[in-house]
Amino acid sequence: MARIGILGGTFNPPHVGHLVCAQEAHAQLDLDVVVLMPVAAPPHKAAPDDPGAEQRLELCRLATARDERLAVSRLELDRGGPSYTADTLRALHAQSPGDELIFIVGGDMARSLPTWREPEAVLALATVAVAAREDTGREQIAAAVASLPGADRLAFFDMPRLDVSSTMLRARVAAGRPIRYLVPDEVVAYIGAHGLYGSAAVAAG
Repeated sequence: MARIGILGGTFNPPHVGHLVCAQEAHAQLDLDVVVLMPVAAPPHKAAPDDPGAEQRLELCRLATARDERLAVSRLELDRGGPSYTADTLRALHAQSPGDELIFIVGGDMARSLPTWREPEAVLALATVAVAAREDTGREQIAAAVASLPGADRLAFFDMPRLDVSSTMLRARVAAGRPIRYLVPDEVVAYIGAHGLYGSAAVAAG
């Protein structure tokens, strides 16, 4: 049986914050691998400046290619439509019934768990691992989900504060500002080569 971390997201584009989160979950939760799971279509919001699911998947592959602790799945892309966590976890269980699934989220997402589609099923299918920063109240998060069956399946791990976001990176690219060191070099090269996010070239430094 393997302990599999699942880090879902739009990854538009993937950046050091995503990678550090995956690394810390892998180390602190004793995971065998962390799988980045790009969504086909976000269920609750549009993806601005979306280059398309296949290109976001390729960006994830480039970002993780040199780290054997990380992998990428196209499960949600192949299924298509809005990506709901419960459906994804069911599909992963069907593929590998013996694996233990750990679904990785940030503090804000964890706090909103009761509003998700089928939150009880999510907690029945996986441990929900919360990336907690110093200013994130673990007690408040635990209290927010306490009424859900399976709330004791919440786990926390420490996450350094990194003020990097995909929104900020897209804005930097559009303005012609450098994004090197904020994303892996391979991601910088791909964004520039394919003219993503409103720029035909990206400054390397």
